[in-house]
Amino acid sequence: GCNPLAETGRSKLQNQRAVLNQQILRAVRMRAGAENLLRATTNNKVREQVLLELSFVNSDLQILKEELEGLNISVEVYQNTEETFTIPLVPLGLKETKEVDFTLPLKDFILEHYSEDSSEYEDEIADLMDLRQACRTPSRDEAGIEMLISYFLQLGFVENRFFPPTRHMGVLFTWYDSFTGVPVCQQNLLLEKASIVFNIGALYTQIGTRCNRQTQTGLENAVDAFQRAAGVLSYLKETFTHTPSYDMSPAMLNVLVKMMLAQAQECVFEQIGLPGIRNEFFTLVKMTQEVAKVGEVYMLVNTAMNQEPVKENIPYSWSKLARIKSDHYKALAHYFIVQSGDDEDQQEKALSQLYDYMPEGLMVLTVLKDKLQRKQLGKAHLRKAIVYHEEALRVCGLCKKLRNIDVLQKVLTAAHKRSLLKYAQQETEDDFLSLIQAPDVLSKTEHKIEAIAPQFSKVKVKDFFHRLGPLTVFSAKQRWTAPRTIRIHHGAEGPGFSLKGGCPVQIYCLDPVCSAAKMGLKEGDYIVSVGGVDCKWLGVKEVLEKFKSMGEQPIEFGVISCQDTVASMLSKSATYSVGMQKTYSLICLAMEEDKNDQAKKAPLKLPFLSWGTKNRQKAASTLCLPSAVAGSSHFKKKLSPFALLSTESSLY
Repeated sequence: GCNPLAETGRSKLQNQRAVLNQQILRAVRMRAGAENLLRATTNNKVREQVLLELSFVNSDLQILKEELEGLNISVEVYQNTEETFTIPLVPLGLKETKEVDFTLPLKDFILEHYSEDSSEYEDEIADLMDLRQACRTPSRDEAGIEMLISYFLQLGFVENRFFPPTRHMGVLFTWYDSFTGVPVCQQNLLLEKASIVFNIGALYTQIGTRCNRQTQTGLENAVDAFQRAAGVLSYLKETFTHTPSYDMSPAMLNVLVKMMLAQAQECVFEQIGLPGIRNEFFTLVKMTQEVAKVGEVYMLVNTAMNQEPVKENIPYSWSKLARIKSDHYKALAHYFIVQSGDDEDQQEKALSQLYDYMPEGLMVLTVLKDKLQRKQLGKAHLRKAIVYHEEALRVCGLCKKLRNIDVLQKVLTAAHKRSLLKYAQQETEDDFLSLIQAPDVLSKTEHKIEAIAPQFSKVKVKDFFHRLGPLTVFSAKQRWTAPRTIRIHHGAEGPGFSLKGGCPVQIYCLDPVCSAAKMGLKEGDYIVSVGGVDCKWLGVKEVLEKFKSMGEQPIEFGVISCQDTVASMLSKSATYSVGMQKTYSLICLAMEEDKNDQAKKAPLKLPFLSWGTKNRQKAASTLCLPSAVAGSSHFKKKLSPFALLSTESSLY
């Protein structure tokens, strides 16, 4: 990761975000304590003092929330350093977290569950903690994305190896809401996974805003980055359900996906107009419909931002910026169509596709042939463009934070002046007699913008705890006995058992009266060592070679036996929101508690953060231990850390 002490603009913002998160945490705790005291006391004097204290705390929380909103709209820091004359794009800030110490819980679990010396895995645990620490300050490029994905994939291995579904490991994960600053604490590893996925999407948005929008390559990269950000956020919404944080709630993620796709559409329009816009009819019609599409998608974004419950938590300035962009690009659509040209026969079809309807008394061909009507329609479009420009400037003036963005003010003012100048250049006529209202422009684009689904599998990572053995066998869901040493001597009758499977090899066809059986060897045991050398990753051929290499000496090998399979724990994960009222997780808890009395016989539901699977037990390959002979394709199939992400799964 980046140097956390580096004095870059982005690091300063993240440091300010971390400080604000701590201040919000203290204020929320004070408010929770005051509310508890208010409910407990009956003394009127104490109640008055508590109410006064609550008013101060609530005022402080509102001020802190406004300061956090100011960080979210500090878009200039994330833009390209080149001098540009474009409306800034909005990135997402990275979620902040507290440090987590995996050392004691993982070492205890290795000793207890795997019966191995946990001190031998200190380096692996340190590597995991170093990777997590680096993910708190990722670089704003593909290397940063790859590092976050690497940690996300490592979490898949860690979850399968160390987090049994029947109990918590005692590791508390704390993540702060990106918009409200309210912390969410859980012992559920899925909160960690969901937050990392959110930060992957947020980092893609920061990469997109950093691209140089004065070059074709820069705009192409920006479009790609915003599409990938939308894909990651869509993946988060569809994969993790009932997330206990507002910034990762389905409604909020839906709005963020729309905003990223709108910014990608905006970059597509800039890409088309970058070489220059020729004053030619068909070119202007194309540009008109393209820019109308940008205005349309931003209008949808603004509508979504003003719906409950998103309206209460999304930054106010984001909603106003979406409104401004919608009006600005609608004005440009009306401005571009105000041109003249020849070839009326070819233009008739293009112009008829531009409007949903024509003003009363006008026909497309008549407008093309009659210069007076054409001029009146052009002036109507200019009047509508000026109205949209003035509305954009008015909304911008109402928002204090947007007023401070100089380049936004300059772009809006320049576009407004250009439309006024164009209107003034028209020949003087009696506008009082011109009652034509400009029709709305139909939006159309030749560049369809869609979210690009994340491809985490392209990042290759090695399991830090590879030495524990194949994940299909050595997982937290499967319990094993401590290794036992079996000592057999060479004899004419043979060892009395056969080997099968891949890694590790398994005992089968055991003769119950052989010497190995008398020493405690059981049917189905796994061989984990030969002569004191670990062989969890060796196949039948390699193990037999080790047996032969011992010559006439007695053969000593270690085996383990399966005890039982851990059943899935279908209870809710603990959610702690430090007294913040009406958090997303607490709303879900309240809804579930209300249903308990009426649905006692109903099947237990999955945790808040849960993979969408129809049957978790069927998806867990550790429940299907190999029973075929060597070479069986079923046994050779390795367990992916994300085997639960089945395409046939349905969301809870």
